Amino acid sequence: MTMPNPNNHSAPRAELVESVYGSDKNGLVWGYLLAPNAAPRELDSAATAAWLTSAAHEQTDSFLWLHFSLSNTAAVRWLRAHLELPDAFYESLQENAVSTRLEQEGEDLVAVILDVLFDSAVDSSTISSVSMCISPRLLVSARLRPLRSVDRLRAALKAGHRFRSSAELLAQLLREQAGVLVDILRQSTARVDAIEDKLLANQITTSRRELGSLRRVLVRLQRLLAPEPAALFRLLNRPPGWIADADLQELRQAAEEFAAAVADSSALAERVKLLQEEFTALTNEQTNKTLFVLTVVTVLALPINLVAGLFGMNVGGIPLAGHEHGFLVVVLVLTIVTGVLAYLALGRNRD
Repeated sequence: MTMPNPNNHSAPRAELVESVYGSDKNGLVWGYLLAPNAAPRELDSAATAAWLTSAAHEQTDSFLWLHFSLSNTAAVRWLRAHLELPDAFYESLQENAVSTRLEQEGEDLVAVILDVLFDSAVDSSTISSVSMCISPRLLVSARLRPLRSVDRLRAALKAGHRFRSSAELLAQLLREQAGVLVDILRQSTARVDAIEDKLLANQITTSRRELGSLRRVLVRLQRLLAPEPAALFRLLNRPPGWIADADLQELRQAAEEFAAAVADSSALAERVKLLQEEFTALTNEQTNKTLFVLTVVTVLALPINLVAGLFGMNVGGIPLAGHEHGFLVVVLVLTIVTGVLAYLALGRNRD
């Protein structure tokens, strides 16, 4: 059976696939037969089932990477019918993942990896998970929506990158995940630099909402991804016996790269927090200056308003009412009083 063509509108509805990242009728998005000294060979679900039942499955050093779409309800049925996977893997498919994890179930590894959705803006709603089961001859991954790191790993395969084992393939996936996080940090750092330049120039043109959105994304990424390096290091302390020393070294390097990326995200989140505080302080300073100016204007206008109110009364005995230069006297007195108040309000507080 061949993979259905997403551009072929005449295919039966059961054979139609999702746009760009579709699956066949059994939920398989793609499958690869990998070997240390051979180019990757792409398989469909029928060819995969045939290989799993053949003698080559036990006699060669090749292994499979099967990637499924959980939006296709047939995926779990196919997995249960053709593979013996730990119950923990099927339980992870039903969970709403809140953090990454990597656990050993017998001789298999069960992992839940969080990542950013493919071809989407980075915000707190674009994070999803992929569940994985890793054994000596098999790596099964299943996701509900397309993820960037998984797509980048497939691109590496298409570019000719060869893997000697499923453990090395897992290490490369973790590197791609760290690379996605680094890309997010690079974009966020550029935005933070621009905001910081404006703040240093006393240009409050940046909305607090933008800073809050940046910090919210970084904190959520850090909270969700921070447990992953720790889980990897725990696994590396007591790894399954089938993982070779070279693969352990690859996993250790991937864990270190990911831990460094998580640390960078923490530092950037702290920097955004400081910018928020600086933004608040600058806003408060400008508000205080505005209030001070309004207060000074009110104080300077007080004598004029007071005298105008008193002299505006229609009662007898108003001072200087019959004086030839009464108006000029009042204006002169008000000018002197206002000047004294202006000196007291502005002259002493000029520094």
